[in-house]
Amino acid sequence: MASMLSTKMRKQSLKELKTLGQQLLSSRAHVNNLPLLITFVSPASPPQHLLESLLSLQSFFTSVLRQLPPASSSKKNRVDDESKKENPEFIYKTWLRSKFDELVRSLINVLFSMQSEDTVREVVLDTLMEFVKLGNNGRFHYAIYHKLLQTIVHSAESVDSLTDLLASKYFKYIDVRYFTYISLEKLATTLDVKDIFDDKAMSANGNDENSPIASIELRIHKIHHIISNIPSQEGNIEKSEHEMWSGSGFPSQEGSEVLKTEDKKLKSDKNSNNVLSANTIVRKMKLKFTKAWIAFLRLPLPIDIYKEVLVIMHQAVIPFLSNPLMLCDFLTRSYDIGGVVSVMALSSLFILMTQHGLEYPNFYEKLYALLVPSIFMAKHRAKFLQLLDSCLKSPLLPAYLAAAFAKKLSRLSLLVPPSGALVIIALIHNLLRRHPSINCLVHREDGYGTKENGSKAEREIIDTADESEETVTNKSSRKPGIDHFNNEEINPVKSNAMRSSLWEIDTLRHHYCPPVSRFVLSLENDLTVRAKTTDINVTDFSSGSYATIFGEEIRRRVKQVPLAFYKTTPTSLFSEADFSGWTFKSEEIKENNTENDGKRTLNTSEENGDISAKRQRVECS
Repeated sequence: MASMLSTKMRKQSLKELKTLGQQLLSSRAHVNNLPLLITFVSPASPPQHLLESLLSLQSFFTSVLRQLPPASSSKKNRVDDESKKENPEFIYKTWLRSKFDELVRSLINVLFSMQSEDTVREVVLDTLMEFVKLGNNGRFHYAIYHKLLQTIVHSAESVDSLTDLLASKYFKYIDVRYFTYISLEKLATTLDVKDIFDDKAMSANGNDENSPIASIELRIHKIHHIISNIPSQEGNIEKSEHEMWSGSGFPSQEGSEVLKTEDKKLKSDKNSNNVLSANTIVRKMKLKFTKAWIAFLRLPLPIDIYKEVLVIMHQAVIPFLSNPLMLCDFLTRSYDIGGVVSVMALSSLFILMTQHGLEYPNFYEKLYALLVPSIFMAKHRAKFLQLLDSCLKSPLLPAYLAAAFAKKLSRLSLLVPPSGALVIIALIHNLLRRHPSINCLVHREDGYGTKENGSKAEREIIDTADESEETVTNKSSRKPGIDHFNNEEINPVKSNAMRSSLWEIDTLRHHYCPPVSRFVLSLENDLTVRAKTTDINVTDFSSGSYATIFGEEIRRRVKQVPLAFYKTTPTSLFSEADFSGWTFKSEEIKENNTENDGKRTLNTSEENGDISAKRQRVECS
């Protein structure tokens, strides 16, 4: 077949192809030129021959498409076809329909061939979409469009460039988006995922590219690429007229069983002008959008796709669903996974809880478990910290829960970088201001310190408590320095945070980073007086880093510069008096010091000897 085709290509020139096309368009007598022109629509054809043939074929079929019988006939149409078998006109149109279907298959082969050039692909895609526009008696031809998307999803190679071209040129039309959602729902529902469990041994043999798991993951990537590139209908809600690719009214078709029920609903909603109202279009689009996304989320998503979906879900998916609560199972499972996946699911779950009435009893326990040092260095820490502040904003939050979060954050301030300490101070500031019942964590001091610094009445109370405490056998629980907070407890109720204090925040007064030691002074204000204080915007600190802190410091205007004078040049960063039991001197310095000490000892002994000798001489005399 290839040799015959190449022989024809050699025999036919561009001028002859143009002549064949002109004859086909001029008279039925030259209709036999049609099969010959279709043979040139092939990946093996030279681009010039393919484009010349395609130009003539598109012009021919565009004029006769509305007159052709449907490709798949119903039972009633088959009965009518039996009565028309002897009609020459019907036989001619049926033959044209078969040639049109052959041309569509050839166009799809060219579109997905690796031999095709990008310019040829773009022309072929435009031709296919023209046939989609008029191929079903002047209405949107769903069968051709579904075949196109099905080939994109099931192709063995990556065709993201073709998907991007389709999205940039045709996804702006509302009927194209409508039928795209329908096709994606069908493709996601019928995607064969049973091979993942049935053929695990095959995928473990090392041939990952051809394994069932690899092929299914590739298909899921393609479905995600298509569905994520469909623009939302938000911008078109207020328009009285919607831009549609097919000019014969909003999505409707004849002869297809896939959307027969939907067509009846749409036809009943049409007004006298054969145009649906804006509200009806939005409602229909939301329904198809919801079904497509729910079918997609039921697939075994790879981890990279899983994370991408969670990142965009709260902005690109939830606002356009007909019932956002349908995502509660997916989001709660994601939130229970832990780690970065839970952080990404928090945004969408928070929206469902605050805006759509979702009840999730273990929400704060899971949120408490996410507070680990690594979260302050994660990629999505800024969004997480902002949501954490929003989740702790409710005045109905129990005191023990607010205290547990405040204590957990204060303990983390000892382990995180300075940027994390800054945002922790902001979070604790807001917690103390919103929940005055936990301010006891700030002013609670150890009993021994209170005796020295407290008032006379306070000292008497503590003395009485100490005397009564002597009869208690377990005195260790009242020793100074004991913190009742259990940092390893994952349940905030059992953490004993209300019996503790925020001593970790007090240590930040002497933090080595000046912005931290300065910012912690904001907690010295009386935060119970809400009229004189305001919440700190966590967004200003949530995305901080060493670079941002350094940039802020070099931009500060310092009025007074601290000076330090040393009588001798320092040999270490810290003196030994600051850290008893530690040494910061090198071995050479130690040896030198040892030698110097030995010399000083010898000199001292000699001097002492001279003195003693002198004393002896004096005494003898």
